[in-house]
Amino acid sequence: MSFLRHNARKRFGQHWLKDASVLDQILAAADLGPEDRVLEVGPGRGALTKRLLASPAGAVHAIELDKDLVEGLNQRFGDQAKFTLKEGDVLSTSLTPPDGIIANKVVANIPYNITGPLLGRLVGRLGKPIELRYKLLVLLLQKEVADRILARPGQSNFSALSVRMQLLAKCRKVCDVPPKCFQPPPKVQSAVIAIEPVDCDQSFDPVLAYRVEVLLCKAFASRRKMLRNSLGGLVSLIELEALAKEAGVSLDQRPQELSPSEWLLMAKNLNCSNGFGEKL
Repeated sequence: MSFLRHNARKRFGQHWLKDASVLDQILAAADLGPEDRVLEVGPGRGALTKRLLASPAGAVHAIELDKDLVEGLNQRFGDQAKFTLKEGDVLSTSLTPPDGIIANKVVANIPYNITGPLLGRLVGRLGKPIELRYKLLVLLLQKEVADRILARPGQSNFSALSVRMQLLAKCRKVCDVPPKCFQPPPKVQSAVIAIEPVDCDQSFDPVLAYRVEVLLCKAFASRRKMLRNSLGGLVSLIELEALAKEAGVSLDQRPQELSPSEWLLMAKNLNCSNGFGEKL
C-alpha cells in the first residue's frame, strides 16, 4: 500500500510529525547506542522510525494499530534486520518483541487520546507494578499534559498528575512543538518530554501508595480550598494538624503548593496515625 493513499484518521488521533528539527531533537534526547533496544508506539508513516533505524540503536520494535499503515511500514522497512512491527493496540498487546528481548527505551509520538492509560502502562502507577520498566522514555505529548507533568509546586497547572509523575520519574522538557510541525496540524500545542523512571528499589509499597492516592484525590478535588478544609474528613482536625506539623506543611496551604516529597511525607505520617488504615 502507498502512504499517499492513506488519510490521517481522527479515531486514531493521527497527526504525522514532519519537522526535521523536532525529529532530530527527539533522537538527541533518546541518546541511542548499540546496546539500546527501542519501542516505538504509533509509528504512523515512519518519519521517526526512519531516524531510529538510522541511529546506532540495536533494534527497533514498533506497535501500530492501523492495519493499513502496518502494510505500508512493512513495505518500507521490512527488509531491515533490526526492525520488527506488530499490529495491535498498545494498551493491551504484548510490548515484547518477537525475539523476546525487551526494549530499554521508548521513543514515540503517542496518540493524544490514550495519553493517560498509556503513561500508566509505560511508566506505571504508584504502588502498582508495571509489566516492563524502561530506562528512558522520550514522548511527544499534548503540551497541556506535558506542562502538568513538569509543573512545579505553586504553579497554577501543578496537579495530582504532577505529583504522581514526579514521584515515579525524573521528567524534563526537550522542546515545544507547534501545530505547523504536523500534517494535518492538530488543534493543540505539543511538546516533547524525557522521562527517566525511578529505580526498582525506589518504588512505593502498595500501602504507602494507597495513602498518597487518597490524599491527592481528596485534596485536588477541591484544589482552591485550604488543606484543613479539603482533608478535614479523613481524620480529626487535631490529628491533621499534628500530621501537617510533622510533614513541615501548613494546613492553610492549598494542594498545588505542596511538593511531591511533602505529599509523600504526609502519606507516611498518615500511615502511622491511629486507626487510619481501618478508616480507609
